[in-house]
Amino acid sequence: MTTVLDGNALAGDLTDVLGPDATSARLRCRGCGSMGVLGAARVHRTAMGSVARCRGCDTVLVTVVINGPHRWVGLPGVRVTSPA
Repeated sequence: MTTVLDGNALAGDLTDVLGPDATSARLRCRGCGSMGVLGAARVHRTAMGSVARCRGCDTVLVTVVINGPHRWVGLPGVRVTSPA
């Protein structure tokens, strides 16, 4: 079962990677070039992890997998990041 949320659902998971207010991190999509904050991305969450997708073109921006104390974060669809 997949739950669809906004990018704010990733705030806690990404604090170590993108800073204390991760949802305000500005990301540029590799797919369509649009720039936006992570909080506006569409997040698909399953038992296996979370995937944040661009609202403009559906490119996978961020992936997060958490298994106990381990966390894997990928930014495959992000061309540029900038602080809030």
